[in-house]
Amino acid sequence: MRALQYKSFGDETALHVVDVPDLHPGPGQVRVALRAASVIPLDWKMRSGHLQHLFEIEFPKISGRDGAGVVDELGEGVDFAAIGDEVCVVAQPTERGTHADYFVCGPDAIVPKPKHLTFAEAAALMHAGVCAWICVVEQGQVTPGMRVLVHGGAGAIGGMAIQIAKKAGAVVSTTCRSSNVDYVTSLGADAVCAYDTDDFSQVFCDQDLVIDLIGGEVHRKSYDVLRPDGRIVYLIAAPFETPDNTRNIRATRAVIHDRPEALAAVIKLVDDRVIHPQVFRTLPFDRAREAFRMLEAGEVSRGRVILDIS
Repeated sequence: MRALQYKSFGDETALHVVDVPDLHPGPGQVRVALRAASVIPLDWKMRSGHLQHLFEIEFPKISGRDGAGVVDELGEGVDFAAIGDEVCVVAQPTERGTHADYFVCGPDAIVPKPKHLTFAEAAALMHAGVCAWICVVEQGQVTPGMRVLVHGGAGAIGGMAIQIAKKAGAVVSTTCRSSNVDYVTSLGADAVCAYDTDDFSQVFCDQDLVIDLIGGEVHRKSYDVLRPDGRIVYLIAAPFETPDNTRNIRATRAVIHDRPEALAAVIKLVDDRVIHPQVFRTLPFDRAREAFRMLEAGEVSRGRVILDIS
């Protein structure tokens, strides 16, 4: 089978599509013939070595966190899937990834693909959807009437967060490039600040919750737009310093997990038409390096870059 792997840390030229032995499921596992897989920031950050302090990996490493495809082989004792099932899968960061023809997993890493999604859309769904769900629901505990600011609303996670928070009844504000203002408005944002023309800390105030997907100076300034005793929920991004006077504002890092309840919650949101995954661009598998380069260069917005593996 084909697999996208790297044997050492480096830039995108460290990536190679190679032939490796076919995978087959063991007891309690299934094999999925992948049709599409997303490329996410974690993929290039791990390949570059930026996250060595968080994840210990073994080389050669097959990249990829999200994927979608069709179950084509069952291991002994499997009762959670059948041959021909269309599914979404998630790979743990330190394990064999989804940038390959096949992926083998157990029941905790697989969910039914929503029928109305294409394979590309399904591959763009799980990681972004789970991150957004954890930030908005599990950690943010958004309720009707809350004032919520989502930084980076045109990104894959930010776009999902806008949709989920809006459905929860929040008044949703967001930041994005000026070229994406109409896009985030279409996702449900009530107010938008274009960060390339305006300073959000001079536009917004009295927010109950900030969902920070950017870090750095954006994180520091976010304290200024929150009410006293407000909250920031953030993902690991650019390093930041906490201001001296936080006004009792609580900052909580959202720890991303793939527990079954999170995966099921995201699938239900899609089935209920609350969220829809966004695909920025689809590239053939042999152009995977280009996908990594685009993402690392900050050229990707409005969803995920998808590798077509079919």
